[in-house]
Amino acid sequence: MVRRTKAEAAITREQLLDAAERVFRERGVAGTSLGEVAMAAGVTRGAVYWHFRDKADLLGALCERARLPAELMADEGCGGTPDPWSVLRAMALAALTHLARDARAQAMFQLVFQTCGSGQELAPLTSAQVRERGTCLERTQLWMQRSVVAGQLPPDTDTALAAQALHAYVMGLMQAWVQNPSAYDLAAAAPALVDSMLAGLRASPPRRVAATPVSEAARA
Repeated sequence: MVRRTKAEAAITREQLLDAAERVFRERGVAGTSLGEVAMAAGVTRGAVYWHFRDKADLLGALCERARLPAELMADEGCGGTPDPWSVLRAMALAALTHLARDARAQAMFQLVFQTCGSGQELAPLTSAQVRERGTCLERTQLWMQRSVVAGQLPPDTDTALAAQALHAYVMGLMQAWVQNPSAYDLAAAAPALVDSMLAGLRASPPRRVAATPVSEAARA
């Protein structure tokens, strides 16, 4: 009986997540109540609060289920490789191709951009997105620094600014594409788009005013 109860609870949770994803997309997160999510899922309002503390908790669960492109971009840079520049390319490609091929990721990407900064109720989710962005930027900068050590970028490259530029470019591409996915095939175009940006960074990277030693972490 316990196993059946747990199984039923898991099914109800998935029903709530499916309903929330659908209703949030139709009405927006701010314009949707948890009661409306419960109604769309065919369960009671109490069932929502059994599984989720509030709307931010529910939206956070949706993001975890979908795996957002920025998270994938950060994860791609965790492995070791003798070619740091290839890691940067793989990170950017992973984010773009995942978004292009995963309808759920596309839906959640839109929701996150609509939600961030929308009010106190969803502040915890906004903070989580800020932390995720920070992690992605830190990892990108680390591989930029390793590219300097490997001689793939000039010694005076401003790696922090270069990381910001690459991150903004990829996020901007994704945000524009999800607004009009029929404009072009993002998965097919991703290699050319990434290579174009990286070629520009490599040919003319942002420079520091005064060169400073590369961090020890980059040399590790």
